[in-house]
Amino acid sequence: MANRARPRRSVLYMPGSNARALEKAKSIPADALILDLEDAVAPDAKELARGQVCKAVAEGGYGKREIVIRVNGLDTPWGLDDLVNAAAVKPDAVLVPKVSDPGMLHKVEGILDSQNARKTDIWAMMETPLGILHAEEIAAATPRLAVFVMGTNDIAKEMRSAHTPMRLPMMTSLGLCLLAGRAHGVSVIDGVHNDIKDEQGFAAICTQGVELGMDGKTLIHPSQVGPCNEIFSPSEEEVALARAIIAEFEKPENAGKGVVTVDGKMTELLHAEIAKRTVAIADAIKELEAA
Repeated sequence: MANRARPRRSVLYMPGSNARALEKAKSIPADALILDLEDAVAPDAKELARGQVCKAVAEGGYGKREIVIRVNGLDTPWGLDDLVNAAAVKPDAVLVPKVSDPGMLHKVEGILDSQNARKTDIWAMMETPLGILHAEEIAAATPRLAVFVMGTNDIAKEMRSAHTPMRLPMMTSLGLCLLAGRAHGVSVIDGVHNDIKDEQGFAAICTQGVELGMDGKTLIHPSQVGPCNEIFSPSEEEVALARAIIAEFEKPENAGKGVVTVDGKMTELLHAEIAKRTVAIADAIKELEAA
């Protein structure tokens, strides 16, 4: 499940307690939606949110967007009921908060299986020091794990660090999760940008995410979706070059070669592997946007 070339450029949080937001999400061009039962929902609205989110997922209407339900932790009064009810409507994935060890994912997997939701992926919030120190073990815990979601606000809180434009205080946390994700075929989605009006800062932090190797970014407002999609999409030039690299290696005279020349530059097989993913993502984005 975890190795699919699936666009996750923009992953928008939607509060489960807001019925209008759940309906509006059907027309927002985000690649994925996180219908939230955890941080965005007050304790006295948890059951209302659960009912609304499960009803919305069951009714559908979200097209080819990836639909994810963020449940409350299993150590809370709501977590088990969240997970059981989410399993019944079979979203694309459930997002587990504050994952600190592989055992947490094994428990979630067991509950999903007991509810016959074996095709529902697991996403993990990486937002605690213990979880990040165990990132490699968590990434290897189960083939059902598809995505790490970086909880950068919680990371800053737990590390007692500042949210700076360059994010130097949290580079170790981001890097460890990226390494673990890449080692085990788990996508990594960057954390949110809190200042909705800071368009320039948002664009800069998206660009940084691309440079780090993030697969996409979590968002807190629909206005962030368009810029995020643009920045995390391969450019037309990148796709054209990728297709040219693939075509060059596929020529009969280049069979078995480890190096060819493309556009006057030495190009190795590793570049062909990168090119294939670039084209796969570009084609998947085209299909998603056409739908």
